[in-house]
Amino acid sequence: MTASPLHLVQLKESSTRRVALVKDSELVLLAGFDSIYELTQAAMVQDGNISSVVNENLTCESLRYGDIYEGRSQWKLLSPIDVPGAPHRVLVSGTGLTHYGSARDRQAMHANTISVQEEDKMTDSMRMFEWGRQHGRPAKNSIGIAPEWFYKGSGTVLRAHGDDLEIPGYAEDGGEEAEIAVIYVNDPTGTPVRLGMCNGNEFSDHVFERRNYLNLAGSKLRACSIGPELVINPAFEDVPGSVRILRDGVLIWDKEIRTGEANMCHSLANLEHHHFKFEDHRQPGQVHVHFVGADTLSFGEGLRLKPGDSVEVGFSRFGRPLTNRIIAQKALEKPVGVSVLK
Repeated sequence: MTASPLHLVQLKESSTRRVALVKDSELVLLAGFDSIYELTQAAMVQDGNISSVVNENLTCESLRYGDIYEGRSQWKLLSPIDVPGAPHRVLVSGTGLTHYGSARDRQAMHANTISVQEEDKMTDSMRMFEWGRQHGRPAKNSIGIAPEWFYKGSGTVLRAHGDDLEIPGYAEDGGEEAEIAVIYVNDPTGTPVRLGMCNGNEFSDHVFERRNYLNLAGSKLRACSIGPELVINPAFEDVPGSVRILRDGVLIWDKEIRTGEANMCHSLANLEHHHFKFEDHRQPGQVHVHFVGADTLSFGEGLRLKPGDSVEVGFSRFGRPLTNRIIAQKALEKPVGVSVLK
């Protein structure tokens, strides 16, 4: 019988950081490690066996998970991966048009860019999705077609469970994208190592993107959230989940969703090749947080989030759901200035 994957979290109280193993309603603290990143480095030295490192360093100390998860403790959940003191060593990115639902929503958003004479033709978005359906699942040791790829930022854009997700002052909107985020850490030789996966909300500006599909890149540059648990080497064939939106404590939208390779037009191996084929993505010690696509969006069904709304994303076997409140930063009133050296 295959053992269940490990679920790890990162915690902080004041200036003290800890790593813990999720065990039912308790968080069992580890000794000797302040971060999962540091834990991963130790595992790479021990033949890549992170389970052994975790079990060798479990303590008798535990914390009540529910108190921390619900904000009733001085301990706070952190994003389940970071490089303490060096957020620039984290690259946050994603792949779109991997699920039919997202392709359908994108088709609807961009359909108005097609002329009347061409309305029977596919948008570029749907065309790219079809390419993925035809060539995104290559045979082993073969290279499939490249997927859509976008950059979200460095580790500074990552938010944890319970953190606010900000609609920036320059943005036109903020909308949830419930996805799985895959976490990688490059080993000392630069070889990418898949550490695990977690719940994710790949927050984006769909109003700005809808104006023109070339706005996609700018629509992605903002905060996003992952967590609360990092699941080590989980099964990723067929993963059911749900997304819920509450306004003033009242549920206003919810959806059953599915991800995993059985529900995607690209295989995970193909997404990984096309991400790590770039030499710059294979720097030793570099961390990658890569979102693998959404099944559906509330924006695609006509809902726009408002400040104060709460978004909950959860996938089966990926631990407790990820919840964030939406806030809006003050709108920019003048251009950002640039100083000049004299």
